[in-house]
Parts: sequence; C-alpha cells; structure tokens
Amino acid sequence: MEHRQLKKAAAALIEAPALDRGLTILEALDARQEGMNLSEISRVIDSPKNSTSRLVQTLMARGYVERDEATMIIRLTGKLLRLGHPRVGSVSLVQCALEPMRALRDAVGETVQLGIPIGDEGVIIEQVESTQAVRICAEIGLRFPLHNNAPGKVLLAFQPLEMSEAAIRRLKLKRFTSRTITDKTALRKECERVKGLGYGTDWGEADESIHCVAAPVFDRPDHLLATVWASAVAGRMPKGRFTAVAVEVMKTAREIERRLRA
Repeated sequence: MEHRQLKKAAAALIEAPALDRGLTILEALDARQEGMNLSEISRVIDSPKNSTSRLVQTLMARGYVERDEATMIIRLTGKLLRLGHPRVGSVSLVQCALEPMRALRDAVGETVQLGIPIGDEGVIIEQVESTQAVRICAEIGLRFPLHNNAPGKVLLAFQPLEMSEAAIRRLKLKRFTSRTITDKTALRKECERVKGLGYGTDWGEADESIHCVAAPVFDRPDHLLATVWASAVAGRMPKGRFTAVAVEVMKTAREIERRLRA
C-alpha cells in the first residue's frame, strides 16, 4: 500500500509542472485575445518550443485552443466559458436563455447576445444570429467594456451601488466614438438613467455603425446574473426604435428568469 502511495505521489510531482504550464498557456491566451504563435507562447511560459508544442497539441485535442492554419496563430476557444456557465441550482443559464433569445431574434429581426460580468468587463457567452444578410456577429468569449455599450452599462448599473461606484472609480473611460461617455460623473448619471428605465442603450458609442438595447437578468431579487441584448447596424435600429426594442428585450429577460426559477 505504501509503495503504491509513493508511486502516486511521484507521478503527481512529475505531472504538476505540465499542468501548471498548460494553465499558464490558457491565462496568457486569455490576456492576448488576438492570439499568439508557438514561439511567443514558448517565451511566455519559459519552456522549450518542443515541450510547448506538445502542451498546445493537447489543449487543441481537448478543444480549449484552436490554431489558424494560415497564420499559425493560436487562440482560446469558448470551451472554458461553456464549462463555467452560470447555473441556478442544477439549471444552466444558457439552456434557459436560448429559446427566449431565438424568440427575441425573430421578434426584432436582429442578433441577440447574452453576457455576464467578469471583473470590470463583460463577456459574451452565447448569441443567436440575425438572419439578415448584413448582421452583427461576435465571437463567443469576446470581452467588452462597461462604459460604452448597452450590455456593459446594464452590468455596471444593476450592481449594488457600492460595487458600481468602486468599478466606476477603477474604469478607464477610453473614447471610441464621439458619443462615448468619457466623464465619470456623466457615467454615474447614465447608470441612474439605465436603472430608472430598466434597460440600457448604445447609440453608436462603441462603434458608430452599431446600436444595441440591453436588459438585466436576475437570478434572485436584486442580484444581477447576466444581461441579454439585441444588436443591429445603426440604420435598422435608429434611436427612435429603442423603446419598442426595449419592450421585447425586457420581456425576454423576464422569461429567462422565469425559466431559471422554474
């Protein structure tokens, strides 16, 4: 018995460094969403290129990373996000959201996306694409700021006040378009407006050509879980259409909540 235990302990000591380097690769790719080539990854984890290649091949085989065969750039896939999808008890947020998201897509004719907060950013965890020839589409796992778009404002505004205020103090309000909020006092007022309306809007604040409307999803009273939103090219969702779209988006958020609690 003791001999077997010693063998297991020795094997763990051998395997742990490889596990550590594998996790370091995932963290490095998360920090560089544009991806890296094998040589760059090797330098980051301070490991020989051959050893790094074996680790990357294992991560590719398990579906955690992918490689563009034309550029040889390696990027994260959405698998880690799928493993970490929020749940309420045994119920998955994405499972509860997909059917209502499809219904919203059909109602407004535009792409519908679902996101959650991660630190001082949001991240897209699911989407249902519009059937329009020209449509908004983003990669699952894409991160977005909290100050210049509808879902980000929702994730910021519906946090507890002390958490929202702390986040605003930390945020760097980078300008993306002429409409981007870059003043923290203005951002606080926008959060108050969003809470009062029950939804957030983005009128070309991250990209002049994109508008969106978002609503919060709560897993219990006053506890924000996620945000759901509709995104469109600006010409198909002018500012005058925001209120009508918001009614549908909020209806979708409430239906997701109902399914989570069923």
